[in-house]
Amino acid sequence: MLDTCKYPMFDTFKNRLEIRGKLTTITALRISADRSSDPTGSDLPVIKDALDRPLIPGSSFKGALRSRLESFLRGINPKLAANPAIEAEWSITNDLHNQLKEEVEAEPVETRDQLLTEKIIQKTDLVSRLFGSPWIASKFQVRDLTVDPDTWFDQYEERDGVAIDRDTETAAVGKLYDFQVVPAATEFEFRAVVENAEPHELGLLMIGLHQFATEQIPLGGGRSRGLGVVRLDIDKMRWIDVEGDPDKLITYLQALVSGDADENSTYEDGKQHKDTWIQALINHLRENIAKSSPTPQNSSGD
Repeated sequence: MLDTCKYPMFDTFKNRLEIRGKLTTITALRISADRSSDPTGSDLPVIKDALDRPLIPGSSFKGALRSRLESFLRGINPKLAANPAIEAEWSITNDLHNQLKEEVEAEPVETRDQLLTEKIIQKTDLVSRLFGSPWIASKFQVRDLTVDPDTWFDQYEERDGVAIDRDTETAAVGKLYDFQVVPAATEFEFRAVVENAEPHELGLLMIGLHQFATEQIPLGGGRSRGLGVVRLDIDKMRWIDVEGDPDKLITYLQALVSGDADENSTYEDGKQHKDTWIQALINHLRENIAKSSPTPQNSSGD
């Protein structure tokens, strides 16, 4: 097995993007918990918090976002998005990991770890650099999405489902079940953080968030039935970049503890950088295409 030690990318603070907004259910949403043991309850209840209110796990949002971005990148170059479900298709396999370790064995002990980290990151696919992998920590963190009490009326919808017998194409005997959904027009608070990301990685994230903003990424189960259509509306993107400027970092830290974080003057409006980040992604992808294209043969025969 690959050594699952997370190679350091957070040992020095460089930048941080804080994203806040709301996620609205356009159609009913079904993110089910384990099958209920309550004989009078729903067979498949939705995930709830301690107050019995609906909850969207941050992992569900992050997983759907990652899957969509992986499909885009594989259409450009499969090496840009490794398959996290199959170890043999990881960008850093066990054999490659051992090979990279051997390459740095001859280097001085004090620089060996840093050199290995650089080699690991260089070989890691674009999606894993942003979303994480067994060998690299994620730069993108999403909180569990909690419901807005102003849009929640303590009611769930109960719907019926039935398994289909594939031979007779009719309802299977004894396979009727019911499931719970969160009603449409319910709003959830969205909060996420990205740290130490490269401009092209932020551009990739902007592409993914735009997919949620335009209702292109459904969440949860029952999507073939029309469930899970959601819309993300981003209210704020607060950006701080202190790389190479210790005074700016000191000012940022002082502002964090001495006043309202929302009024921290060291933050910039991240939305103003959105086009720059997306262009950095486009440039990065075009460079990747150029590198992966075969070298043209000299037609003169020289």
